[in-house]
Formats: sequence, structure tokens, C-alpha cells
Amino acid sequence: MSATAEPRAAAPGLFAFDDAALARLAERHGTPCFVYRAAVAERAFTGLRAALPPGVRVAYAVKANPHPLLLERLARLGASFDCASAGELRRAAAALAAAGSPPLPSPSGSAASRLLFAGPGKQDDELALAVSLGARVQAEGWEDLQRLDALARGGPPLHVNLRVHPAGGVDEARPILGGAGPSAFGVDEEDMPELLGRAAALAAVRIRGLHVFAASNERDVTRLLGTHRMVLGLARRLGQALGAPLEQVDLGGGLGVPYAAGEAPLDVGALGRGLAALRAEHDGFSGELLLEPGRYLAAACGVYLARVVRTKPSRGVRFAVLQAGLNHLLRPRLTGEAFPVRLVGGEGRGAAQPFTLAGPLCTSLDRLGEAALPADLRAGDLLAFGMTGAYGATESMGRFLSHPEAPEIWLD
Repeated sequence: MSATAEPRAAAPGLFAFDDAALARLAERHGTPCFVYRAAVAERAFTGLRAALPPGVRVAYAVKANPHPLLLERLARLGASFDCASAGELRRAAAALAAAGSPPLPSPSGSAASRLLFAGPGKQDDELALAVSLGARVQAEGWEDLQRLDALARGGPPLHVNLRVHPAGGVDEARPILGGAGPSAFGVDEEDMPELLGRAAALAAVRIRGLHVFAASNERDVTRLLGTHRMVLGLARRLGQALGAPLEQVDLGGGLGVPYAAGEAPLDVGALGRGLAALRAEHDGFSGELLLEPGRYLAAACGVYLARVVRTKPSRGVRFAVLQAGLNHLLRPRLTGEAFPVRLVGGEGRGAAQPFTLAGPLCTSLDRLGEAALPADLRAGDLLAFGMTGAYGATESMGRFLSHPEAPEIWLD
């Protein structure tokens, strides 16, 4: 990783830099590479935080971009961290320590902890690490509860959140999370009563919170609040079954960002007002609400740069073969949604034509989507992929075919 002086003001929207800055960065650092503006992520965090009502905390989803510089910047702003592996726990704990704000010590699992630990297949050593760091564990089912109970014996009660997979009411635009069908995540809602009966006999573990993740990249605030309303209804039923009010309800992530020109951004002001109204709707729920944005905070801060190696027509399709492909940007292949792309310095280059973007890998899977680019696109042209601050480098197949990994340059 590296950091350098920030160029002149960035263009707003899908790309964190203007063309002149991107051209200079490509010449200075070579291509392919990822370039980031930390200030963009910081502004996203402070804007979201200001829009939310009291009692709603923001926990950055580390999986979106786990770069240490980004984590430390967010830690200094007061972010908590949603972690899904021992590696993410260690990175987030290090960022908090560097920011002078270590996660709260015992009693482990405090609702105020700035570390949360989720994931459907937690290992024994990961749970032990989470407990030692004072993280709030999102228990996926009986196995997590049982092993946590053994770890916490002899100490103060260990408060955890229970992840529940809702039986219905999940209005998801795309099935990236599996909707309300079968899922490897959490305990199915219909199995919750039986699990709570077993959990009541545990000596050290206490279920005192709820975790539901039921949205992905949602920009429609009405749909997002509809999901949150469903989760708060589930929280009420869980609290009644436990006979104790919940300390924390983790509403999950899903705060969306635009990936194409003309797409409206999420109205975080309306989201904040809606969450305040939902809290009042549920008898002034006094526990803490938690949001887990990852993409929303990180996506717009990053741009990926790669040059065209060659172009070729093939049976009616124009291909642009680039320096790298899914070894650096896998997400378009996984989701079917391409990152926005433009030709740097392409203004005045003539009419645009559709190109299929291919990488250099020896597999026909190596595709980055389609883009409208000047018909005279040629070798050496520089393409910029926007919104790659999230699920870009971190979700790559960097070791596939042993091509070099792309450096990550942070502008500070």
C-alpha cells in the first residue's frame, strides 16, 4: 500500500477523481492499480451519521474493503466494525487501537462494544478471539451458543445477539442474500422457540439482541424501511419470548449506491427520519439500533485503472482486452452488475460503440461486462472503473493464473 498527496478536487458522482488526476496517477504508479480518496469515505460516514437519530450506531462492514488505512480513518470518526473472520477482527481491533479507541474490555459482549463478529461457520479459535477482544458475537445457532457458553464459564454473563433468518417479509430486489428461502445463515424464524428453550439452560450465555441481514444494495428508502419494520417486529417477538427487553437490534446492511449515471442515491435523511418513526412505532424501543453499511461508505472512494491491450471484432461483437480482468474485479461476474467505466481523456473521441470488456486470463469467464466506448478505442487507452472502493480488490481472484496483484494507492 502507499499514500501520496491528493490531486486537485475530485469530480462528484461515480468516479472519485477527474480525468486529469487519473491520467497523472496512472503515469506515476503504473497500471493496473486501485486508487482511493480516503476523504470520500470519511464524508460518507459523517453524512450518514449526521442523518441518523440518536440510538442508531454505524458499524462498517469490513468485508467491503478491509484496508488498514480506511479502517483507521473510520475508527477515528467513531465507527464500529462488523467483522466476519478472525482476520477482520484483528484488523479492526488494530485500527481502533491506532485511533486510541480500543474495543471495550470485559464484560465481553457488551452492547457498547465497537467490534461485532458474524459468520455462519465460526471456528473455535475465532470465537475465543472474539471473546478475548470483547466483541459482540452474532450467534448463528445452537453450536455458537454452546461453544460460547463453554468459553464464558467462570466469568460474567456473556451477552450475544441471535441471528434469525426471517420466514417472510423480505422484499429483496435481487436474490444475493437468498430472500426468505433456505439459508446457511442464522436460525430459521420458525425454529426460534425451540432454540430459545434450549438456550435458557445455558450457564453463561444470555441472548440479549437480534441480528437480521435481509437487504443488499437497496437505494429505495421505502423498501429499506419496510425491511427494518419487519426486523423490529421480529425483535418485539424475541424480547417477549425472552421475557427481557433487547439491548441491541442489528438491522444489517443493504444501504445502496448508484452504479450508473442517472441512478438516484439513497436518501439518508429520509432513512434517518424513518428509523426515528419506527422506534416510536415500537413503543419507543429503548435498545440500540445498529446499521452495517459497507458498500455505502467505501464504494465511491475507489477507482480501478487498467489500459487496453488490444481490440478485436468477433462475429458481431467488439472486444476490448484489458491488462486485467476478474483476477482484479470479480464482482461483475458474480452479480451480473458491471462497475461504471469510462475512457480517461476520451472526450471528443467520436461516437460510442458497445464493447465487451475481457481480461487477459485464459478462460472465457474473464469478462467485466459491457461498456459504450469510442469506436476508435485502441491499445494503450486508459479505462477507469468507478465505485471500486467496495468489493473491488478485496473480492478479487488475485492468485488465479499468477498474474500480479494490483497495487492500492491511497490519496491522503
